[in-house]
Amino acid sequence: MALNWPFMLLIVAGVLVIAVAIGVTIGLARTSRRDTGGGAQLARAERLRALPSFSRAVRTRRIALSGILVLGALAVLSGGLAAARPMTAQTIQPVSTNRDIMLCLDVSGSMSEVDLEIIDVFENLLDGFEGERLGLTIFNSSPVQVFPLTDDYDFIREHLQSLRRSFDYTDSVPEHYSGTLNGPGASLIGDGLTACAMRFDHVEEERSRTIIFASDNEVNGASIVSVPEAAAFAKSMGVRVFAINPVAGKDATMTQELADAATLTGGKAYELRDATTVDDIVTEVQQQAATQLKGQVQIIWSDSPNLALAVLAVLSIGFVALMWRVRL
Repeated sequence: MALNWPFMLLIVAGVLVIAVAIGVTIGLARTSRRDTGGGAQLARAERLRALPSFSRAVRTRRIALSGILVLGALAVLSGGLAAARPMTAQTIQPVSTNRDIMLCLDVSGSMSEVDLEIIDVFENLLDGFEGERLGLTIFNSSPVQVFPLTDDYDFIREHLQSLRRSFDYTDSVPEHYSGTLNGPGASLIGDGLTACAMRFDHVEEERSRTIIFASDNEVNGASIVSVPEAAAFAKSMGVRVFAINPVAGKDATMTQELADAATLTGGKAYELRDATTVDDIVTEVQQQAATQLKGQVQIIWSDSPNLALAVLAVLSIGFVALMWRVRL
């Protein structure tokens, strides 16, 4: 047990010491007045004091008064302990049952006219999921992780909206330029897909892993990894790829290569403006079994004043009962 406000015990102890000091001072003053002849005189008082019944009564009263003082002091200390907010710690390990989804966006020049539409699709996909972990990686000549896998949907929406604003080019260096132009060439599709496949954590566990990959597959430069090789790597990682092609059919060869890559992983390719694209992807993802994922061990502190309050109640009842008993 720990105390959230331990200084309250010091305050209560200080008040108790002051109260005892005042009581002792008053008692000594009264004794001094009595010893100097103050008060009414009683004839034959020594005979009265010698009676056994009188001695018992005095002794009983002294014990009762001492009990009142002890109970009062203990009650004050118990009240101070309750005021200090005793707390107990509980160790928990949260467990969530969900799937992992990595959003992957090509931000090369050839995609500039459709990236805003794709962000709309990502936000609509977010509406269809509940509890799933989502991450976002963007790429051009080099990939950048915008945010890792998380189930904080407010956080995800905030970053999607920030990315949306960057396409207005109001900043001298748009957000989607930062870190995505660190290599030769542009729109290195295979490298981008491979980077997205590598963003999944807990690789030692068997989980539902999906990449939603938005690109026109217009490569402009020498990739380290080709699109088919990237798809094979994703498959080896147990990752399904669902491709969203904004210019499907514009170039039959590039369209087919992207579709074949998605099919190789067990996924599919969709056209950006198909009316059912979002619903179909959500359905496909949810058809995979969700698995449990253990979170980090956490220590939860909570107020635990019940014992102190129970002791205070018992002591208060005893204090009042003794006060009534000795007619104070």
